Formats: sequence, structure tokens, C-alpha cells
Amino acid sequence: MPEKIHCVVGSGPAAVSCAKALLARGATVLLLDAGQQLEPERAAIVQSLAAQPPENWDAAALKKIQAHIPPGEKNLPDKLLFGSDFIYRGAEKWIPWRGENVDLKPSLALGGLGNVWGAAMLPYRDADITDWPIQNAQLAAHYEAVAKFTGLSGVADDLEEWFPLPKDVSPPARASRQAEMLLSNLQHHRERLRTRGWRFGRARVAIRGGDCRHCGQCMQGCVYDAIYNSAFTVREMSADKNFTLRTGVVVTRVEEAVDGVEISATDMASGQELKFSAARVYLAAGVIPTAQIVLRSRSLFDQAVWLKDSQYFLFPVLLARGAGDVRREALYTLSQAFIELQRPEISARTVHLQIYTYSELIGQALRRSFGPLAGALEPLARKLEERLVIVQGFLHSDDSRAIEMILRRENSGDRLHLRALDNVAPRPAIKRVVRELMKNFRALGGIPLSPQLQIPNPGRSFHNGGSFPMRANPGALETDIFGRLPGWEKIHIADASVLPTIPANTITFSAMANAHRIGWETAE
Repeated sequence: MPEKIHCVVGSGPAAVSCAKALLARGATVLLLDAGQQLEPERAAIVQSLAAQPPENWDAAALKKIQAHIPPGEKNLPDKLLFGSDFIYRGAEKWIPWRGENVDLKPSLALGGLGNVWGAAMLPYRDADITDWPIQNAQLAAHYEAVAKFTGLSGVADDLEEWFPLPKDVSPPARASRQAEMLLSNLQHHRERLRTRGWRFGRARVAIRGGDCRHCGQCMQGCVYDAIYNSAFTVREMSADKNFTLRTGVVVTRVEEAVDGVEISATDMASGQELKFSAARVYLAAGVIPTAQIVLRSRSLFDQAVWLKDSQYFLFPVLLARGAGDVRREALYTLSQAFIELQRPEISARTVHLQIYTYSELIGQALRRSFGPLAGALEPLARKLEERLVIVQGFLHSDDSRAIEMILRRENSGDRLHLRALDNVAPRPAIKRVVRELMKNFRALGGIPLSPQLQIPNPGRSFHNGGSFPMRANPGALETDIFGRLPGWEKIHIADASVLPTIPANTITFSAMANAHRIGWETAE
């Protein structure tokens, strides 16, 4: 093993961003990951569909890689990729954990949860990270670097006032008719909405907009690879002579030595213990695996750390006008628009709303709500789906419940226990958000259907972090601005675990930018 090797643990968005920065500084990088991938039979179907335009797709083949909401399912189902749950599979065995009223899950997949993210990308506002030891000035160059290798689509609009648009940006995919109607309504009332603390515009999404075929399958997975996945970057880095990928391993603990870091891991195929050495280690395996590694490495059993969450909620909006036959429209179905709210009556922090227009999954959910009458009410369903859009909302962690994490010894080893705390009641803030949209229904061009409001358990947003927060003067379980706990010089925590708070708008862009900064500034 080269003496100056830098080891990155994980392959999700933060991990690959850190590795990219290290390679750019000339470092030799070893990336350790479980590396689970899509089943070969599904991958073969995806490859066959990608070789032809959507109009030539075989309907039976497409059905085999689509997810369907089970009958009677009331909760939000886990998001799958091409109908597969490989993203979450095996986590209980290799990353022992248990959750109580928590919807967060770890991943052993190559690319991590980046396989199923919504690809929405906004930087954080300085106004929402006032308690951080760094601000956007220290992240700006790293936001640019991330946007360059992920691809980012967006346009210049009112969002720029709060969220600067990176230089490397491509035109977005064509908006749906529903999105055009909604944005047109908002624009007509722009000046009044601005006085109420609204900013809105086209969604910024990590896709290559020009590569979009408008096949309507974004929520299932893009066979054309137009939606960014951090697994793509792992494969691209594999062509670099300074990069080595080792999959099939789960890192269990790290320990600083005189001349570097010793890494203990388990071989998933044999169950045998493996040892690696590195000059520096960057833990970026996701907030649950990273917490396990850290707490186990420092023998911190039965000691709580607190994971911050951005509370997620969603509700439908019934538009005043229909948009025609949305089923026959050539569609792009990731988020189409963002609305940002800065109103002290709602929250001292920014509230982030993402607008989703028609997709097959919305159609499925609508018909499921009719129960046994779905067949008889099909004409009504057709009319309603022309007018239904979904709003996904997010609150700042200051307005959200935290998650307690405790590593406990058990007969079979150790297990990380997660439990939602009752430190904050997010429902009042969420209701204030819905009321704000109700008051401005003419500007929105539709009525929020508040009886259908859903407020899932903490963790469901997957916008989580802050278990080992960066501080200017870190305490016992806090990190410096390079993600190092007191007593560690060569072990860095580089994922969202070190973000001091979790603002409402999209987490991945900022987590990647901060991981890139840590890698860039600490490369030897």
C-alpha cells in the first residue's frame, strides 16, 4: 500500500466528491465500499431499453423494471431503482441498526442513496447557516466544482437572489404543461408574492437536460443515465491511475497510528476481517454507518449523539384548470419548480417546497385512494390527474425533531439504536405553510388539499446530519472545520454528519461541496 494513500469510505455523493477533490490535488485514493449493484437481469433490461427511443420500448420489458404501489399501502413506499430494492438490501446484517419511529435507512449500494435521490440541487443560504463555522464564501468554489462533474440544469430566475446559479449549468428539460401553468400564475403575481417572502423558479436538478427523452420514467430510474448518480463518478474515477476501488467490504473501525491510520473491515463474501493502512481516512459512508464506525472506534457505547433532520411533508394541490391529457404528454417527472418561503410568521428559517407534476406514480396513488370504486371512477380519475400536482415540503432542522443515536453492545455484537425525540413539534409550522399557500391560492393557481397532508416520521426526507457537527471550538463529540474529532489528526468525517444544522432546501449539493472542501484542503 503506498505510504501516502488517502482512503475514502463510502461511494455516495459526499464520498465521491471528497475523492474527486483528493485526485485533483494529486493524491492517491483508495475507495472502500460494500458496492452492491442492480441485479444483472434488471441491468440487462435497462441496457436493452437504453438502446432505443421510448416509442420503441417493449411494454412487457418496461413493466419488469417499474415500481408499483402495493394495494392498501397507506405509507410512502421506499423509493426503488428500476423496481429493485438493492439500495437498502443487507443493511440490517452488515450495518446493525434499529429505528423507533424513524424512517431513515442506510445503504450498501455503489452510489449509496444517490441511486434514488430526487436530484434537486440548491446551495444553502448564509441566512440559514448562521451557526456554522464556515459560510458560503468558503464553499463557493466547491459548489462550482461539484456542479461541473454532476451536471446541473437550471435557468436564471428569481431564485438567484437567494441561491447563486453556478457557471456550469445547462438548460433544463422541457417543463410539463402543468408546471408551465403554475409558474405562469406565480409570475403574474410576482411582485405581491415577493413582498410576502416568496421566491420561485424552475427546479434546479442534477440532470443533463439535453439528454432527457421525456419518457416519464424519472421516478423509476433513467435508462439513459441523464439523472446524475454518484456511481457514475466512481466508474469515471476508476480510469484514473491514482484511484483504486475495493468493493465487497464494510469498514467497521478506524484507529490512528504513528504513521497514518489503520482500518478494520469485513469481507462480505467470506466474513473474514481485513486490514488496510492509509495516510488519511475520510468517513463518508452515510450518517448511520459513519456514526457506527466513529462510536465503535472510540468505544463510545451507551452514549447518545443527536442526528438532526429536515422534516419532510407533502400534500396535493388541485389546479384551477386542467392541462389536457397528461398521460399522453411527453414528460420529465422530477421536480419541476421550487418555491422558497421566508416568512417569520412561519419560521425564522427558509422553508423549501418542491413541485412535482403528473407521473405514473401520482396516477397510481390517485386510483389507490378510490379503493374498490377505482374502476367505476376512472373517468373522474382522468379528470383529476390533469389538475393534481404534489408539493413536497421541508423545514429547517431548527423546526424539526431530532433523532437520538446510541451504539449498544448486544449478544451478537453491537447495534446502533435510533429513536425520534420529541424536542420540537413540526406540525404547527407545516400547517402555517399550508395556510400561506391557501391564502395565495389565486397566485398558486390551485387549492392545497390539506386533508391529504402527510407528515412522515423523522428521517424520511433523508436530509439528515449534524451528529458530529463542525464547530470553531469543538467539544467532545464535535469536529473542527476539517471534520476531525478532538484527538484525531488524520481521520476526517466528510459526509453530512458534520453539517452543524440542516437547512430546508436540498442537502446533497451542500454536503458534496463541504466534502469536496475537506478533501481539497487536507490532501497531502
